[in-house]
Amino acid sequence: MGHWLDRNIIEPGKLPLLLALASFVLTFVVTRVITRLIRAGKGPFGNVTAGAVHIHHVVPGVILIVIGGFGAVAAGRHGFGSAVSAVIFGIGAGLVLDEFALVLHLDDVYWTEAGRKSVEMVVLTAALVGLLLAGFTPFGVNDLSEDELQNRAGVAGSVGVNFLFSLIALSKGKARIAVFGVIIPAVALVGSLRLARPGSPWAKRFYRRRPRARARAILRAYHHDRRWSGPRRAFQDWIGGKPDPPRALERG
Repeated sequence: MGHWLDRNIIEPGKLPLLLALASFVLTFVVTRVITRLIRAGKGPFGNVTAGAVHIHHVVPGVILIVIGGFGAVAAGRHGFGSAVSAVIFGIGAGLVLDEFALVLHLDDVYWTEAGRKSVEMVVLTAALVGLLLAGFTPFGVNDLSEDELQNRAGVAGSVGVNFLFSLIALSKGKARIAVFGVIIPAVALVGSLRLARPGSPWAKRFYRRRPRARARAILRAYHHDRRWSGPRRAFQDWIGGKPDPPRALERG
């Protein structure tokens, strides 16, 4: 394990990326725990205010991203400075993306249905960064053996083909499948072969003169959403908390 970590993470300069990902995920988890405790009125935590102004945690998150980003640029990929900058950046990114929906809607929608976009963005970001971290790229690794070169070339080729399948799935309106399909090849392949969702670029381009295919796509999307909306909502509730009923409530 130590040899693999040194060979594939430390030597190529991926340690800051690993630290940023770990601090990003940990910050999101801790932040969600604290906000759920505040919402339930438990524990010593409370909202941060300045007079009548509620200071959302996206504010310190932006500040930390700026500090960590510039620090990372100045420090390079190796050394103590780059590690510290990566952690600072990861914490800031976790705070910002936890309130991604607020930035998107310019409204405090944290505990509403629209606030689920924050959880989705965090999950997708963690998956993409994890893919970058786990990629067996040969750049930055010295003295590769013949077997290592062949293995890495094979992996790079497989990732490239799989990425094409993911792009097709994305064009068919299946964003989640496209993202996770980059990591799991079978998911991307299935997503690229199945019917496109109505309104997707693929459907607009290829189903415009195929009414039967368009009708099948609408029917399949309806059955898919009806079947999986419940489990998906339960998973999102488990991660980010259950949204408030559709009425104007402030976060407590």
